[in-house]
Amino acid sequence: MDTLVEIQDVTKVINGRTIIDSVSFEVKKGEVFGFLGPNGAGKTTTIRMLVGLISITSGDIKVLGSSISTDFEKAVSQIGAIVENPEMYKFLTGYQNLIHYARMSKGVTKEKIDETVELVGLVDRIHDKVRTYSLGMRQRLGLAQCLLHDPQILILDEPTNGLDPAGIREIRDHLRMLARERGMAVIVSSHLLSEMEMMCDRIGIIQNGKLIDVQHISDFVQGKEKVYEAEVDDPAKAQRLLKNKYPELPVQITENRMLLPLVRDSIPEMIKDFVQADIKIFAVREVTKTLEDRFLEVTEYKGGAEHDRTDSK
Repeated sequence: MDTLVEIQDVTKVINGRTIIDSVSFEVKKGEVFGFLGPNGAGKTTTIRMLVGLISITSGDIKVLGSSISTDFEKAVSQIGAIVENPEMYKFLTGYQNLIHYARMSKGVTKEKIDETVELVGLVDRIHDKVRTYSLGMRQRLGLAQCLLHDPQILILDEPTNGLDPAGIREIRDHLRMLARERGMAVIVSSHLLSEMEMMCDRIGIIQNGKLIDVQHISDFVQGKEKVYEAEVDDPAKAQRLLKNKYPELPVQITENRMLLPLVRDSIPEMIKDFVQADIKIFAVREVTKTLEDRFLEVTEYKGGAEHDRTDSK
């Protein structure tokens, strides 16, 4: 089964307010799916429904074909999750915490615990008290806790919150490895654009409780139209030529450079037109967009973010 998680037209209403509005997406085996949106957009509310912490008003969530609503125990047995911050007993060692959590699942052996500790890189500190751990180490211990029962789906809500750059990279590398080597479906929510760009295969953007786009990260960043920079000797003349041929084309000029949002196939024809008009062309290059650029384009187009939603993040 390639599709491990299916969110089917899910809606959540709290106190008469629609917090999540008909959200649908799926997550496949071996991919890291990023759930991206500003604070207050509904990311945590959706994740809470995914793991059964709050009920679904309408719609359904299926995990390996089992419904969270009607077959909760079977569905949730395939999920490992950290919602908001990992909680653990700080007066115990990391290993004692894992022993405690292992008792909640069937068939977790000492060998499995040791393997998981090695996987998250805590071998040297696992027998130290958790109160001596850095935030990054606690996140890794939380990740180990999630993996003890060999889930096929890993769900993490803002996993890099409060981490330093080294800790962020560690968590990112672990998640990519779990998806690639173990074939897990990893769902990560965040508002950190740069991290999502480096971590995820696909992203879904949520705003005001609505899912407004789901795309592969590279497709989303670039879009169908790309921005090209053309360096010419007479940008005003080039602009007039383009305006005559493409009246709706927005052209930005800075000194002798022009920024043009075009599909790739239009570039040869544009160059031909410039040459025929005796406009000298010194360079044409693609301007790479960032995830932040595209995120702002999409969310501004769909309307500004709404904050302070009840029971959402």
